[in-house]
Amino acid sequence: MKLLPDKTPVTFTGPDSSHVLCQSIGQSGVDRILVVTDGMLLEIGLVGPILAKLRSAGVECSVYSGVEPDPTFNHVEAGLALYNEEGCDSVLAIGGGSSMDAAKVIAAAAANPGPIRKLEGMMKLKNMPVPLYAIPTTAGTGSEVTVAAVISEADTHAKCFFIDPKLLPRMAALDPNLMKGLPKPITAATGMDALTHAIESYLSLTHTPTTEAYAEIAVRLVFQNLPRAYGDGDDQEAREAMALASFYGGLAFTRTGVGYVHAIAHTFGAYYGTPHGLANAIVLPHVLEFSADAAIERLAKLGRLVGSGGTTPTEQAEGFVAAVRILMEKVGIDGQLPALQVEDIPGIAKQALDEAFLNYPVPRFMQQGECEVLLRRLLVA
Repeated sequence: MKLLPDKTPVTFTGPDSSHVLCQSIGQSGVDRILVVTDGMLLEIGLVGPILAKLRSAGVECSVYSGVEPDPTFNHVEAGLALYNEEGCDSVLAIGGGSSMDAAKVIAAAAANPGPIRKLEGMMKLKNMPVPLYAIPTTAGTGSEVTVAAVISEADTHAKCFFIDPKLLPRMAALDPNLMKGLPKPITAATGMDALTHAIESYLSLTHTPTTEAYAEIAVRLVFQNLPRAYGDGDDQEAREAMALASFYGGLAFTRTGVGYVHAIAHTFGAYYGTPHGLANAIVLPHVLEFSADAAIERLAKLGRLVGSGGTTPTEQAEGFVAAVRILMEKVGIDGQLPALQVEDIPGIAKQALDEAFLNYPVPRFMQQGECEVLLRRLLVA
């Protein structure tokens, strides 16, 4: 096993912290930055004020707004081409996990000439990426503090993983003002993504006291604040708390890895284009039930953390899984996947288990047949 250095980017938090980040970028000697984002954020006017702050700090800006959900190598190549054409010297990601992933690989490719696919895998970067900064606009991926990026093949939608400590952004800003008014479905899905990161890290066989503490903070913050942020998108306190939940969840799972929830969710994304956070939410309680016998004490501790009831470890563990389902209901996630086709189940199970095997330190090993049984529970009756 390769050990990853324990690093965290300089992170600014609170309302208008993105403005502070822009000032810091200007003070870092950046001349022209490539802003990587998506067309919707540009259209609704969220990116414009950040560009203005950068320019007022003496930083010229070029904008690549072609990122789409589950970015492909085509997106990375287009962003890299613009980076080179405009003479940029750094990269800023503004958006959700897709923009973060694309920006990370663009920054890496800019400093490591040659085929981008040669950078795929574990610790393949020879050179440090160009300076990379991050402003998340959703509370879920935690990508601003992780050492990984996921890029999809355009034709097969297969997920390609880039994992290297060099991919960690230099600075990030958690600005709740940029998350106000986020649509309810996105608030719910990204919030459940943050919860999944924390729980899978907590159950990982490689957890440490430090990652345990990070994960507990994230779990507590999600249970306390996701329903509030979902109910009132302008609740600044809840938005900031969810941004911190995502941050701490990212700190936890980038050090421990994830588990079967993510493996299955990635495969749903490849097969059906299911949003990652939603896929995680749908799968999460089922994988927790599967893992329970091997993780009773860990799940029971989480049950006590969120006050889900029970007097014995088994009751507390069951109470926690029930609490996850109740949280899903509160944020409008019904737990079924209408796109799932029965004939796809064997292939989905195999692809998910192939991803998890030797990569994810799960508490209980899942066989092909067990995964297929789990998937059948997600079929719409």
